[in-house]
Amino acid sequence: MRARSAGKGAFLRRLRLTSWMPAVLLIVALFPLLPSAVQSSPLSAKIKVLILEENYRMPGNDEKLVLLGNTEGEFLMNGARYSGTIEVWKGEKGLYIINELPLEEYVADVVASEVGMNWDLEALKVQAVIARTYAVYRKNAASNSRFHLTSSVLHQVYKGNNTQVQIAYAVRETAGEILTYEGKPIEAFYHSTCGGKTENPEEVFGKSYPYLKSVESNCELSPYWLWERKIPKEEIEKALGLKGLKEMRILSHTSTGRAKELAVEAASGKSVVKATELRKLLGWSRLPSTNFTMKEEADAVTFTGKGYGHGVGLCQWSALQMAREGKNYREILSFFYPGTVIRVYEGN
Repeated sequence: MRARSAGKGAFLRRLRLTSWMPAVLLIVALFPLLPSAVQSSPLSAKIKVLILEENYRMPGNDEKLVLLGNTEGEFLMNGARYSGTIEVWKGEKGLYIINELPLEEYVADVVASEVGMNWDLEALKVQAVIARTYAVYRKNAASNSRFHLTSSVLHQVYKGNNTQVQIAYAVRETAGEILTYEGKPIEAFYHSTCGGKTENPEEVFGKSYPYLKSVESNCELSPYWLWERKIPKEEIEKALGLKGLKEMRILSHTSTGRAKELAVEAASGKSVVKATELRKLLGWSRLPSTNFTMKEEADAVTFTGKGYGHGVGLCQWSALQMAREGKNYREILSFFYPGTVIRVYEGN
């Protein structure tokens, strides 16, 4: 039984979820527990994605969850359409929606969400392989969890069904392909714009990887190649939880020249803040990267910088530039992830 073939399914497809509680309860009321569909394709692997809204509310590690119900079909939430198996869980802090769908469909939707259809074919193939690799890595790491990864920038962006011909072709041409190192899927970190040089992973994640090294690359195509943000001191105070900001300056840099630590002096005292933490607290788009310089003014701090994202791994806009210069997807992947080997994923 599939929801889309029944009258209730037609109603559900027209439903736009604007509130978690009423809409989710409606889904549960309309559909009983259903078995997952069986895929006949050799590439039958599936992935389970926790759908997160902008506040990134995730279940706590010790939070007890109760399955209210599941269904197979389609539903809308905040303008995004999701399909596959939908699970609704009730936790101590609210309701959670988990979408299980075929891995290849998920990869196509991630590519559409991360870069879009107007990119060159080889760049789309690059994104397909790294999105699939990252998903497989997370799936293996979370094998005992109710979900494998989230739909947000905490992992990689997934906005539901958004299939486009060019993207579908890129995914089909790389079907099942993942990056491996010594026979295992790699943790394929990637970001939007490096600003000319990628970052070493130990500077951001506190851990080194043999296949992730800083490289120089051209990403001048990116709208975030150069940027400037004038941020009121009041906003910075609120983000850092302090009052009376007097001075803030860069205290140290990473090995690639990004801001690493900031010395902060306020009425409440002096402290040292990691640049990555300041970016997280202000908002990823508010402070696009830690590759910046600072100029303090009376009531604001002006950040002038380059790039968007944490800077580790593949730079998406550099990949596009390389594709336009005639590089194929295998050459691009080898450049950003040296020592890796492309293999076909055979898991389920």
